[in-house]
Amino acid sequence: MEQEVLLQMTDICKEFPGVKALDHVSLTVKRGTVHALMGENGAGKSTLMKCLFGMYAKNSGQIFLEGKEVNFKSSKEALENGVAMVHQELNQALKRNVMDNIWLGRYPKIAGVMVNEKKIYQDTKAVFQKLGIDVDPKRIMSTMPVSQRQMVEIAKAVSYNSKVIVFDEPTSSLTEKEVEHLFQIINMLRDRGCGIIYISHKMAEILRISDEITIMRDGTHVATKPAKDLTMDEIIRLMVGRELTNQFPPKTNKPGEIALEVEHLTGQYSLLNDVSFKVRRGEIVGLAGLDGSGRTETLENIFGIATRKSGMIKLDGKVMKNRNSRESIKNGFAMLTEERRATGIFGILNIRENTVLSSLKKHKKFGLLSNKSMKKDTQWSIDAMRIKTPTQETKIRALSGGNQQKVILGRWLLTEPEVLLLDEPTRGIDVGAKYEIYQLIIDLANQGKIVLVVSSEMPELLGICDRILVMSGGRLSGEVNAKETTQEEIMTYAAKYV
Repeated sequence: MEQEVLLQMTDICKEFPGVKALDHVSLTVKRGTVHALMGENGAGKSTLMKCLFGMYAKNSGQIFLEGKEVNFKSSKEALENGVAMVHQELNQALKRNVMDNIWLGRYPKIAGVMVNEKKIYQDTKAVFQKLGIDVDPKRIMSTMPVSQRQMVEIAKAVSYNSKVIVFDEPTSSLTEKEVEHLFQIINMLRDRGCGIIYISHKMAEILRISDEITIMRDGTHVATKPAKDLTMDEIIRLMVGRELTNQFPPKTNKPGEIALEVEHLTGQYSLLNDVSFKVRRGEIVGLAGLDGSGRTETLENIFGIATRKSGMIKLDGKVMKNRNSRESIKNGFAMLTEERRATGIFGILNIRENTVLSSLKKHKKFGLLSNKSMKKDTQWSIDAMRIKTPTQETKIRALSGGNQQKVILGRWLLTEPEVLLLDEPTRGIDVGAKYEIYQLIIDLANQGKIVLVVSSEMPELLGICDRILVMSGGRLSGEVNAKETTQEEIMTYAAKYV
């Protein structure tokens, strides 16, 4: 039986200064189906969805919802007409509670004046119950992990009784268990007749959850096919325009003598408890574990952006106090944070400003910043990272997520660090760009740098690391050789103190 067309986007074009982001792109989503949207970073997936959602005004083309032409001027208008979007970069009122975030701008009122707190609480509970979400509606958003905040965002989209829901990289901050829960929610929405647009770089996920797949490349539509007719290799070929034979570059780094020593690290305000390990020069060490296991907290304590209760950090036998990020940078440490938008990029600044931010000292001449020197370093970063951008003056927020990530990585490399702390370095990044970042990490290890990588993607840790430290409940629960271990062994350690 032919399914009814719910959403049709035809010949959509969108240009930014110097960039043709969308070139006559069309997309058809049927009622009660999951339609995956795939492509490398900068392919135009998010831009297309932002045109649908009223965040960008398209230059030309038409959008039809249930056969009626629509042209939303704002995300509020889109939501009110049954189109919702769960963004990759969460943009929430973190000082407010969960209920406020869900009903902001549409509170139920008593006598049209007072906010009906009781009804808000009950309505939030009802939505959560329907979705199987276990979160206190009165909890303040900033006190919750990213994964729970993501679930709140999904609940908000569902609370609008949306006909079309766009999920942009929804699993990039979720654990495997949470991903299963998300898929249950998506299947429930599909059964209710929703049209789901699902953007992700995770192939296995896409093939499992989707009915149809549309692939984009450089702002154009490449193909739309039933998911059952596509393989992983075929998707990569269509996305990248070439065969991608290996997912990971060859491991060429040779670890030397012990250089970084972490002894009895315990956090003041986190569950981090008595963590000790050593890392050799030129070694890539992974930190695995479930969400909330203490992986990120370990890096934050080493880098001095989380308060340490006790413990010692030594680099080449010398004690490093690392009381704050400035001191850590001076001591040769660099940290790429998990949440690009909140703690990584400065959206109102351009690429050059974002790139040289952490290494301004070396661009000073007679007390003034040298434009020539900053341009040179930024160009090195753009070339080395293969950042897709029209100019160095382009605002960083205009770049795709993956390209933003590359800018931040370039920024840290320009500080010439000895120790790199990378928290989810390839989160929300496509296959081709991931390979480039893996290569960079291995190149850095080849130069004798010390690299610590936190990742939720097990194949990634197994593919690029020499050793993997497994965290559980704030403690170090095991250590494995990446070449000889299995995902099962890592998961056993990860569940040890849960």
